[in-house]
Amino acid sequence: MALKYYEQIDRDNTKKLRELLDELPYFCTMYFRGIETTTSSRTRIAYARDLKIFFQFLIHENPLYKDYSPRDFQLEDLDQLSVTDLEDYLEYIKYRTDVFEDKHGNKIEKEVINSRTSIKRKVASIRTFYRYLYRDRLIKTNPADLLQMPKLKEKDIIRLDANEVADLLDEVENGEKLTRQQQVFHDKTELRDEAMMTLMLGTGIRVSECVGLNMNDVDFNNDGIHIHRKGGKEVTVYFGDEVENALRPYVEWRKHQVTAPGHEDALFLSLRMQRMSVRSVQYMVKKYAKTVTPTKHITPHKLRSTYGTNLYKETGDIYLVADVLGHNDVNTTKKHYAALEDERRRSARNKVHLRSDDE
Repeated sequence: MALKYYEQIDRDNTKKLRELLDELPYFCTMYFRGIETTTSSRTRIAYARDLKIFFQFLIHENPLYKDYSPRDFQLEDLDQLSVTDLEDYLEYIKYRTDVFEDKHGNKIEKEVINSRTSIKRKVASIRTFYRYLYRDRLIKTNPADLLQMPKLKEKDIIRLDANEVADLLDEVENGEKLTRQQQVFHDKTELRDEAMMTLMLGTGIRVSECVGLNMNDVDFNNDGIHIHRKGGKEVTVYFGDEVENALRPYVEWRKHQVTAPGHEDALFLSLRMQRMSVRSVQYMVKKYAKTVTPTKHITPHKLRSTYGTNLYKETGDIYLVADVLGHNDVNTTKKHYAALEDERRRSARNKVHLRSDDE
């Protein structure tokens, strides 16, 4: 029996994690086993890569460990590190030079400059790592708790305006502004592209949730799709008439297609008759969006933000938006839509009258 999309992703990520762990100290395996139930496989891979950079930093920058390999580190070594050492690491990851091997085995130096968001994630990785080891009394000190998280400048949420949504869907339907080469492919993918774009704009689902859909996940009787959320939660997300009108013709077409082996259940197919990848959808969204709004960097996540904005404007219910978008913490939703909340509060200033107009 074929694995579901998210099961296959988890299996592939587990293999990648095992490869990374082969290059890390033995106690890292204990750590990842300990956080398995509270993190996604994708998050664990990101943490493992961050730890690899951390140990490489110690080897390259700290004279005590110049003869070490990452596998040589012991728990006692972590206890010798101070908050100053970790602050040096924080400075190191802002800008560094890494050595990579090309496909011919040649070593190439590459400059790596991390954004504040990336640095914050790497600091969080170290703090989580230390906190776990300290909590389980595997180390005696926890200098990582004294590390200051870098402050991030709040970014404006980029979203599509109502007229831009309409223009985008029109472009997906007719492809008039695409290049001549793109129009050749558009004739073959119009039905699929319109179904995917309308679905994402009309439900706010994540791109990974969209490409992970199987044929039997679509329920036209109840106007819903069954999706697998981050963290393993399975839910039904409901769609309106516009989504149904775009989805039905594609599903009908899809029923008669012969797929590549292993992709029989996939809802959205590439021209190779394989399940669409996240990268392919990202490219598709970018292709259409830049013909409609070239000054905005529109990604699948921006389509999700557009839906969340529209839903909040229509309902004014931040808890409903959080639930539909699949946010575990409503504060995450409030953070994203704080500007809209302020706009609503401003609109209330003249709603209550203290004296009647005829006095």
